[in-house]
Formats: sequence, C-alpha cells, structure tokens
Amino acid sequence: MLSVVVAPWAGVAEPVFVRNPDVLHDAASTMKVAVLAALWRSGVNLDADVPVVNHFESAVGGEFGNNQDYDSDPLPWELLGSHVPLSLLAERMITHSSNLATNLCLARTTPRAVADVWRRAGATRSSTPRGIEDYAARAVGVNNLVSARDLVRLIRSLADEPELLGLLEDNDFRVDLAAGLPPNTRIAFKNGWIPGARHCVGLVHPYDCPPYLIAVCYTGPLASGADRIDPAARLLARVSAAVWTRRHEIRPSA
Repeated sequence: MLSVVVAPWAGVAEPVFVRNPDVLHDAASTMKVAVLAALWRSGVNLDADVPVVNHFESAVGGEFGNNQDYDSDPLPWELLGSHVPLSLLAERMITHSSNLATNLCLARTTPRAVADVWRRAGATRSSTPRGIEDYAARAVGVNNLVSARDLVRLIRSLADEPELLGLLEDNDFRVDLAAGLPPNTRIAFKNGWIPGARHCVGLVHPYDCPPYLIAVCYTGPLASGADRIDPAARLLARVSAAVWTRRHEIRPSA
C-alpha cells in the first residue's frame, strides 16, 4: 500500500495530489513529531534535568522497556543512570530517531496532550495511544496509526512554531524524501521505519518556488526495517524526486 499527499504550504490550501490519503499505516517513528509538539506546548521546563531510565508505564498497565538493539541512536543508552536536560532527549528523538528518548519524552507529557496535538492539527484518523515497544498494548490492539493526509496536517500545524520545524531540519537520516531532492535543499522532515513499513513527511523549501508539503507512507514487503539502506527508502526517494520535477505546479487553487 502506497499513500501520497502533496500540498502547498501557504495558507490552508487543499492537496494538489492524493493517492490513498486516508489509509491507516503503522506510524513507526513519524509519531515522534506529535510527541515533540505535545512536549513543547505543555510548558514543561526543557532545560530541567531528568533521569535516563529504561522502564515505562504501559498503556494497558504494568511496565515495559526498550530494546537497545532496536534503537537507531546509541547516545541515550550511554546516558542510562544519569540525568540530562529534557531538551537533549527531545532533540535526539527527532534528529536521531531515538526510541528510548521518545519514551522518556512521552513520560513527561500525557496521552491526552498528544491526542490534542492531532486534534488541533485537524487529523481525522491518526493517533498515538502508546509508547514505542509497548508490546502488551499492541497485543490488545492499541496501536500508533497515521495517514498521509494527517501527517501533512500535523506538519502544517507547526507553522507558528519555527523552533520545532528547525529541529526537523536537523534530521540526521537524509534518506527517503530528502534523498530525492537536489543536494542542500532545505527540508524539515521526519521519517519512520519498521519491518513492513516506511514513511516520511516533510516541508520542502525549493530555491525557485514556494515551499510545499509531502507525505509518503508505504506498507509492504519492500520495507526491510533498515534505517538507511531500506529498499523502501529508495521508493520514497523516487516519489520525492518525481514531485520535485513538478514543484512549480504545487500552488493553491485560484
């Protein structure tokens, strides 16, 4: 299943291209954008030191922890047992897609706050009811889900929060949508990958026309779960490149 949404950035413009825009996919790490926004809007002191632990409350009761072998970022694991600024964890959640940092950030906000992020964005189908690797919750059908249309809405909802968009520009995984753009093209984006699914949403800033939004969600056998060499990442890059060639056509309807 391949879902694509392309839309102008200006105003509240409708998409100019959609393909399966409302089909739900496992969110993978794209849900980290909603966690970031919830944390930012909560008013919590991001400079405060918090303990780095690996035990979290499950959405269905009890506790769970993350598997280091399943995480793309070694730094938070090196900090286990210490205290670090919450801002560092929020940064690594986005720039290096740290699962451990994500659950530590989720622990500093609430499921209601994350749900409110999606609501304020105008999302109709996406939700983030549990942490990453909360397998007990997943076993009873509590899943993080996204659609391509809702991912575009989520990024658009950050328009008045340039600090968050700036953090998304610092994403270290320059694959997926970023790989389909000319070198040094500005893009604020978040990708996500698990075996069987590969997604990316971004705000692209071309040098010669207005910015545009693009979300591509893929669920299928191409997705190996590798962070940078996933065959599905190359698929997303090809879609991004094709959209780039028609970037001048991405404008609000008259």
